[in-house]
Amino acid sequence: MSKTILECNGIAAGYVKGLNILQGVDLVVHEGEIVSIIGPNGAGKSTLLKAIMNLIRVSAGRFYINGIEKTNISTHKIVLEGIGYVPQVENVFPSLTIEENLEIGAWSVSNKKESLKNIYSTFPMLSDRKKDKAGNLSGGQRQILALARALITSPNLLLLDEPSAGLSPVAIGEVFDSIKEINDSGVSILLVEQNAKRALAFSDRGYVLDQGRNAYQGRGEELLNDSRVIDLYLGKL
Repeated sequence: MSKTILECNGIAAGYVKGLNILQGVDLVVHEGEIVSIIGPNGAGKSTLLKAIMNLIRVSAGRFYINGIEKTNISTHKIVLEGIGYVPQVENVFPSLTIEENLEIGAWSVSNKKESLKNIYSTFPMLSDRKKDKAGNLSGGQRQILALARALITSPNLLLLDEPSAGLSPVAIGEVFDSIKEINDSGVSILLVEQNAKRALAFSDRGYVLDQGRNAYQGRGEELLNDSRVIDLYLGKL
């Protein structure tokens, strides 16, 4: 059986004390998997990723990284545990160059020069434009930069929040191709995605959240063809 990278047990969390958006969510990501989280707006999908990264505090439940409890440890320590995170919005520094963005991502890396070389080898477009300001990039290029910056620490698991949001169909295809290549290189992926049909078709397994709780879970293809999920969620997302 594959190693468990991340386990969430009964997670409750929210933005206001005493008012939890997450109402006891369970989730597991195994080594090498792509796992998607779908559900209606307000279900708690992005909130769960923020709770994992300790951007909001967990009020109940436990997180385990590689089998060891890491609930509410500081965000920089979570990065050191091998977890990368790409937020949905404002995920690059537009006034800084591509290279400066990557250098910020490499804060914990001992050999920054070698890490940058590896990233440029993986994403040649970034190498060609490394002195350009990130604000001059297209939406799809910004998303690639955000992915690259999260990857520069060589994480075991990458959390992606709505990577296709606001992108053209062509850019969406390019971003999903990059995510698949990242996964093929050995990085597990936990993906929150507005395009639920594409996410499930793309994923090994999926979780459906509704009102901060687990509604359904299963293999991506099973959920994609589940009449209950189709009627309740896929038609609305």
